[in-house]
Amino acid sequence: MRQTDFSNVNVGGGRRAVFLDRDGVINKAFVLQGKPYPPKNLTEVSVLPGVAEALSQLKAAGFLLIVVTNQPDVARGNQSRSMVEAIHEQLGRQLPLDDFCICFHDTADGCDCRKPGWGLLRQAAQDHNIYLLQSFMVGDRWRDIAAGQAAGCRTIFIDYGYDEEQPKSWDWRTTSLLEAAHFIINHQ
Repeated sequence: MRQTDFSNVNVGGGRRAVFLDRDGVINKAFVLQGKPYPPKNLTEVSVLPGVAEALSQLKAAGFLLIVVTNQPDVARGNQSRSMVEAIHEQLGRQLPLDDFCICFHDTADGCDCRKPGWGLLRQAAQDHNIYLLQSFMVGDRWRDIAAGQAAGCRTIFIDYGYDEEQPKSWDWRTTSLLEAAHFIINHQ
């Protein structure tokens, strides 16, 4: 089991956050042959039911809301960085999100920001004075949950039954961000 090194992150104090994967947690993912894919353009972006309410409740409970997302289609040449940023601008106008942390790399690039690594969460913790051990990671794929666990966050798995590797463990499993928000608020 990998040991998390918190020596360069303020874990003794600071703010609490809910880290959120983007596709499948905030907005609709397109499922093809059992695997989720991101929207290709602004017209395909659709905020999932209950997300605005869930984020408002989490914000009212005092959490920072940070999107942490892998967008490897940029490295693969299937998506432009400017379109990913435009999607984030659109989501940011619609929802009370505090920041977007994005990995544009593919697995072969070997970066530390790509989930299941916790580089995106570490950077957000440094930028926003976040106390990781009192924060949550919400995701719909094993990489999200593994990144949250590596960072010391409590994890919530939104289970859509994708036909792919599943997380080995999590703190709570649900089927929506709204249910996840209720769990977080009741277990903070």
